[in-house]
Amino acid sequence: MSSPGDVPPEILSRIRSVCQHLPESYEEPAWIGMRWRIRARTFAHVYAPDVDRSPLYAPYATEGQDPVVMTFRVDADDLLGLIAPGFPFFRAAWGRNAVVAVLGDHTDWTELAELITDSYRGMAPKFLAARLPPLPPVD
Repeated sequence: MSSPGDVPPEILSRIRSVCQHLPESYEEPAWIGMRWRIRARTFAHVYAPDVDRSPLYAPYATEGQDPVVMTFRVDADDLLGLIAPGFPFFRAAWGRNAVVAVLGDHTDWTELAELITDSYRGMAPKFLAARLPPLPPVD
């Protein structure tokens, strides 16, 4: 099992900076890594999977180092559009709308912040989600 210490501090810091602005969200250690929740629902989970125990992540290991990934929820209508291009996103092995993002130097943190916020929006009670700024119109 990995611990919160297995996730680089700069990654935790970036995710925290997004999640701290989401109403009533909180951070806690998960069974592996760290997770952010609204009530009892996880909307983001970051961890370093052990590729020997979870070979699904093996292609993303670099220089003998396990990858760092984040799982989150995506609206069902957006799922295929997000995962179809492939790396850095793929469908999680659980959940109908769960996605994995492989994190690293290539990460677009603006996009990831939007995805975390959308995951929160989908998991939070409607009255809390309504406290977020409205989504921008789609062109």
